[in-house]
Amino acid sequence: MRHRDSNEEEEARQSVGAAPVDLNLLRTFLAVYRTGSFTAGARLLGLSQPTVTTQIRTLERQLDRELFQRLARGVAPGPYADELASRIVDPLDALATVTGPGGPSDVHPAEPVHLAGPAELLTHRVMPAVAPLVDRGVRLRITPGLTEPLLEELRAGRYDLVLSTYRPRGRALASVPLADEEFVLVAAPAWAERIGGAARLAADGPAALHGVPLVAYAEDVPIVRRYWRHVFGRRLVRHPAVTMPDLNAVKAAVAGGTGFSVLPRYLCSAELASGALIPLHDPDDPPINTAFLAQRPGSSGNPHVALVRDHLLEIARDW
Repeated sequence: MRHRDSNEEEEARQSVGAAPVDLNLLRTFLAVYRTGSFTAGARLLGLSQPTVTTQIRTLERQLDRELFQRLARGVAPGPYADELASRIVDPLDALATVTGPGGPSDVHPAEPVHLAGPAELLTHRVMPAVAPLVDRGVRLRITPGLTEPLLEELRAGRYDLVLSTYRPRGRALASVPLADEEFVLVAAPAWAERIGGAARLAADGPAALHGVPLVAYAEDVPIVRRYWRHVFGRRLVRHPAVTMPDLNAVKAAVAGGTGFSVLPRYLCSAELASGALIPLHDPDDPPINTAFLAQRPGSSGNPHVALVRDHLLEIARDW
């Protein structure tokens, strides 16, 4: 075993170049590269942030290269950092699987995978699909929240993966399309009957909903405003009667007869099938929103992160 460890250490050092480099400096570099910040890298390694900063500066002096561009939040890898990471990641990860922080990987299981995203998407899509992962020994720590703060915390290293309601901007995060969600205008059967159903909406447009209370996710009704603009080609000029920052609660209120709203189809498919909710409109081109799976650039030191990512991309094909 020691012979194998020595070979992997030598391979990691040789990947850098002729000059010998302290293996701990390379580990620190890779942690910062993967997490996108000195602070998150320090937390991953169990070191202080000043220690990590000093080690990165030492490595930069030894290599005579700038590795990271310091940003207001975190760091961005330079071209040489990308090249260096690609050369050392395999031997360092191979060494980590043998030694780990305190012994072989079968004695010390992989760290939990920290996954975050919108509560509704997590509840109705992700949670029913994670059983095979848990059965394979994956530990998950799942956090609901709003996209923008979750992406900021992803950049800071708090999460491994984030389900985002829009494509993250900039180069600090890598993202891939995960699934499309279609939005549908709905009400309870009693309201649908009173206004004349989808036929009335098709004939009169949104004027048919005059006098029907609007139930929304937020005071600025972003989902309903988008539906109005996309489907009816006009601006929504009414205020909600009820707001609740939880689409499951909005669905419950509408199904209970409070009024109408716009919901993702996946969230209310069971209620539409049972008749508890009635679609009030059937446009040829319904509004669609694409969810993205976001991750920090670079390979994660936790092999289960890739396992969770690939599983989500696979199951999302059927969403």
